[in-house]
Amino acid sequence: MLSWEYPPRVIGGLSRVVAELSKQMVKSGWEVHVVTADHPGTVEHELADGVNVHRVKTVTDPTPDFLTWVNRLNFGLLQHAIQIHNKTPFSILHAHDWMVTDAAWVMKVAFGLPLVATIHATEAGRMHGIHNDLQRYIHQLEWRLTFEAWEVIVNSHHMHGELQRLFGLPADKIVMIPNGTNPDEFDFPYDPRPLRAQFAGEHEKIVVYVGRMVYEKGVQVLLDAAPKILNAYPNTRFLLVGTGGYLDDLRRQAGYLGVSDRVNFLGYVSDEELRRLYKLADVVCIPSLYEPFGIVALEGMAAGVPVVTSDAGGLTDFVEHMVTGVTTYTGDSGSLAWGILQVLSNPALARRLAADAREKVKTIYNWKVLARRTLEVYEKVLSEASKIGPEGVSSRPPQPVLKAAPAAVPLGNPGSPADHS
Repeated sequence: MLSWEYPPRVIGGLSRVVAELSKQMVKSGWEVHVVTADHPGTVEHELADGVNVHRVKTVTDPTPDFLTWVNRLNFGLLQHAIQIHNKTPFSILHAHDWMVTDAAWVMKVAFGLPLVATIHATEAGRMHGIHNDLQRYIHQLEWRLTFEAWEVIVNSHHMHGELQRLFGLPADKIVMIPNGTNPDEFDFPYDPRPLRAQFAGEHEKIVVYVGRMVYEKGVQVLLDAAPKILNAYPNTRFLLVGTGGYLDDLRRQAGYLGVSDRVNFLGYVSDEELRRLYKLADVVCIPSLYEPFGIVALEGMAAGVPVVTSDAGGLTDFVEHMVTGVTTYTGDSGSLAWGILQVLSNPALARRLAADAREKVKTIYNWKVLARRTLEVYEKVLSEASKIGPEGVSSRPPQPVLKAAPAAVPLGNPGSPADHS
């Protein structure tokens, strides 16, 4: 596995996906090596839950800009991977998103090994089009990774169509395997009242948002909805969990709207804290403008909390309106306020949505099931690759030519590495 983030480095859902898949694959008898970027307080190599985790030095060796950091990361990934492969040859490579493309491409050719890629999101999707040279460069690397891969995994039907549209990728080269969660992690004895008391009064309601503080996650839409919600339900508190480059703008927006006293920006919290926050919520709200899947909505469902989401991207794959949650119109604060008020004002509906959603998570969106489906992809690829040998694997042209990304109105600076995860 090649991934730019891995716990305890958690920027987005990608980190959790790689970690959970790796752990489940080890339980299935595979030897898994994850090569990733380092993180303060971590060691260069460790065996964690049976997974061999190798970390490239990126924290102690600063770089002048984002692309230099990515290039340095790829050299480090290659250095580690070559050393591991010389001791214990790999059977297959699995690359996650564009930031590891160069290392994956070189390893495929040098080792003669089949490459599987997972595209968790696209630059054109995040930025509503391609507007500048950096975004064109990222878009090209995304295309290159899908071109070089034997099979490409995506996490939703929305992403399946997006890759066909953006890259001209053949439909039969794309495999849809959703993300998951571990519902058992939310089964623990817990009295939420002491933690609730830190944020809200006894009779107040709590709306929780979890995610990066970036434009495409739609936190600004939730803030725009807050006055409407408070007008109908004044005893509501909003807890916003996460960090990102849009945070200062969101704080100013809350002040401008006059809701700062009802909004708590909690920043980064640990996984254990996050599970406790989910379980004290009355609503988990995911108002994304662009969302390839939406793993945090799945976590809210696993915690037994009703979720209110936008109808963006992959969210509608598993949040069924008025069955396992409430879906609202993307970017529409009035619609979002309506959805949240439906849950807050109707306890019977809230209980039913939460119960049906949790049952769906336990039976379908379970990492054991999803890891098994991923291993089926590996076995298929290995079987096909064995028929043409290493030289054929290295030179196999998998698909047609690149399609240009659709034009769109520029949205400004592409941001930091975290904004592209």
